[in-house]
Amino acid sequence: MIEAPDNLKYTEAHEWLRLEDDGTVTLGITDHAQQALGELVFVDVPDAGDSFEVGDACAVVESVKAASDVYCPLAGTVTEANPALGDQPELINSGPYVEGWILRLEPQNPEYLEDMLDAEAYQQLVAGAED
Repeated sequence: MIEAPDNLKYTEAHEWLRLEDDGTVTLGITDHAQQALGELVFVDVPDAGDSFEVGDACAVVESVKAASDVYCPLAGTVTEANPALGDQPELINSGPYVEGWILRLEPQNPEYLEDMLDAEAYQQLVAGAED
């Protein structure tokens, strides 16, 4: 079974979100997504100050197999991108929920997090896709 921490929210497009104490939201790709992509070799992150609407491509992750867009599940403005990913994209493979985060966002509507999947629903989604 894939790792899906209970303290996070998830999207059907395999992104995870964590509401931080300061009201920002940290975004990354899930364990399932990084496993499907394989070894990551490049990550293109946005700049602080970039704004995105729901569904906009906000980052690109590239593996030895394929490149994939990461879509912004919340509208908002980037407050920080993970600076370590430029030199170490494999951090997403080794720790997608810790050191492999992609960006932090000041959300326009943080209540949208309530509409995201919880860990159990996300694991059921992934299990259903594998059947």
